[in-house]
Amino acid sequence: MKYLKTKHQRNSAKITTLIMVILILLLFVVGHTYMDPPEEYGVAVNFGNSPVGSGNIQPTEPIKSRPTEHVVKEETQADKAQPEETTQANNQAEDVLTTESAEAIAIKKAEEAKAKAKAEAERQEQLKKEEAIRKAKEEQDKKDKLDALIGGVKNSEGPTKDGEGPGDGPGDKGDLDGSPYAPYKGTPGSGNGGVGYGLNGRGTPDYDMFDGCENEYGLIVVDIVVNRNGQVIEATPGAKGSNNATTCLKTQAKKIAKSYKWPADSKAPARQYGKVSVNFTPTN
Repeated sequence: MKYLKTKHQRNSAKITTLIMVILILLLFVVGHTYMDPPEEYGVAVNFGNSPVGSGNIQPTEPIKSRPTEHVVKEETQADKAQPEETTQANNQAEDVLTTESAEAIAIKKAEEAKAKAKAEAERQEQLKKEEAIRKAKEEQDKKDKLDALIGGVKNSEGPTKDGEGPGDGPGDKGDLDGSPYAPYKGTPGSGNGGVGYGLNGRGTPDYDMFDGCENEYGLIVVDIVVNRNGQVIEATPGAKGSNNATTCLKTQAKKIAKSYKWPADSKAPARQYGKVSVNFTPTN
């Protein structure tokens, strides 16, 4: 006889079989636990009648106990001295070990301090050397730049005549570490019946002469300010070194000073200070 006639019945049978198998597996996995052999309850006690005993056979009748013997050992003088000697020996060993450890620690610390001081001294010496090299390099760079600026002058060997400066004798007055545009102190050179100037590092200027101030003679020194283009932008006559600075001579000297024109120099100061002197002398 066929029971599972329809598709739904067959599906139901499959689902039911699957559920039963899962339930059976769960019973094996999470079923009740049991002890084999089963756990015993209570505490087993061995009843006796004396604090001591020997043997492996449990007697059925009480055993008569023997009297307890108390043995007192006399403490000899050697036994008394032995702990004290042991204690002293241990203390001495500890003292020796402590002393050796302290000396070893002190020696180690001294060596570490010495090594640290040596390393610091070497580091300071290296820093000094590096600083000296850096300064020497800066000085050399300054001199190289100045040499390039003033035409490669690196030493004093050269011609024994000509030069630049307000003093006597040949040479180029100044300092290699200074500025070639720095002003001179004093009065610029002048000639009889001519003009002179003092403006460093700018070469030779062009200028014009103007007539006037008949029968008036004297030396007029003019303070000037020159720009990078070489033009005189300010002129103040009657500076120190002038003599017989009449109004006419001062006006003429200022006019001559304003006509000065030096070569342009982009490296020169925006306002370079100098002097122009005009010596008015009678003509022959």
